[in-house]
Amino acid sequence: MTAPVRVTKDESVFTMTVRDVADQSGVAESAVRFYERHGLVEAARTRGNQRRFAPDAPCRIKVARVAQRVGLTVREIGAVLSEVTPDSTPDVWARVGDRLVAEARERIRRLQETLDDLGSGQRLCEIDD
Repeated sequence: MTAPVRVTKDESVFTMTVRDVADQSGVAESAVRFYERHGLVEAARTRGNQRRFAPDAPCRIKVARVAQRVGLTVREIGAVLSEVTPDSTPDVWARVGDRLVAEARERIRRLQETLDDLGSGQRLCEIDD
């Protein structure tokens, strides 16, 4: 598990509550905290120790959910999201999308090979990885 991100940016942009992020990203509040704990979204703490997130947190969580559906691990998702900043250009987003598409296609290819092996009539214990 990755340590929570320590915010060094202008904390005045961190205005969204956990509930705001959850509502806008379509996940439970506990999921928002999970994504923060794993470094996929950043939060600052108020004087009252409440989390406040940057406006890009809902988008980052939505991208993380897509990457999860592709089959990426939290660590892999972190690597994908490390390329994205709040001011990323469309080119950066396109590269992220291309990376997810390529990963999805590769996983589909490997699954198809497994399906072919399963239908080959071989004993399951004789199928190679």
